[in-house]
Amino acid sequence: MDMPVNRFKQGLKEGRVQLGCWLSLASHAAAEVCAGAGFDWVLVDMEHAPNELHMVHHQLQAVSGYPVSALVRPAWNDMVVLKRLADLGAQTLLIPFVQDAAEAARAVAALRYPPQGLRGVSASSRANRYGRVKDYFSRASEEMCVLVQVESRAALAQVEAIAAVDGVDGVFIGPQDLAADFGYLGNPGHPEVQAAIVQGIGRIRGAGKAPGILSFAEADAKRWIEAGAAFVAITSDQFLLARESAAVMARFRA
Repeated sequence: MDMPVNRFKQGLKEGRVQLGCWLSLASHAAAEVCAGAGFDWVLVDMEHAPNELHMVHHQLQAVSGYPVSALVRPAWNDMVVLKRLADLGAQTLLIPFVQDAAEAARAVAALRYPPQGLRGVSASSRANRYGRVKDYFSRASEEMCVLVQVESRAALAQVEAIAAVDGVDGVFIGPQDLAADFGYLGNPGHPEVQAAIVQGIGRIRGAGKAPGILSFAEADAKRWIEAGAAFVAITSDQFLLARESAAVMARFRA
């Protein structure tokens, strides 16, 4: 059986802008609906959504039949959790709250087998199609994509060093947390925050890595793409349901 190809990582290498959808409802049904909508990628969120490991498993299975890349964001840069997600077949991981190069290197190490890293070895898992991918161990690292999230002024100040870590494929800017750290909680549209984001995208790209960001406001998403963002989350299952259900009701109330 062939090694699963990481189409998301391939897209980053080719320089294609990839648009994604956050999955926050912890629902394999919602995940499947979004997987068929034409997004380049969907992300199963464990940090700010009630997703546990078995629920991530179900969502990965639900989207596997669609031409969409599946990303996962764990709740923390935890070697044990990263190992288990990798064994589930998650090939692209977005690691939250990475503050410096050492933390980025720790995430990379957790997702590489010894002697290059610390990932535990399972001969039979969903990742290697239950032992059917014969060259899995020799090729796993080349198909693994590590994205790290910078979401504070301190992390942004270290962004070149973070991006320079071998094995880091992309750096994602968290606009809400960054705004909070600047003192503008709930206001990522503040000019100071917006300027820092534009500069951050340019610095990440200048360091030779793919910049990413999240924005559910269409104008902002387009602005980040124009600034050089390579992967952008443009909506979420939760956001779509909340917005559209309210819009339908408002039309009938009117």
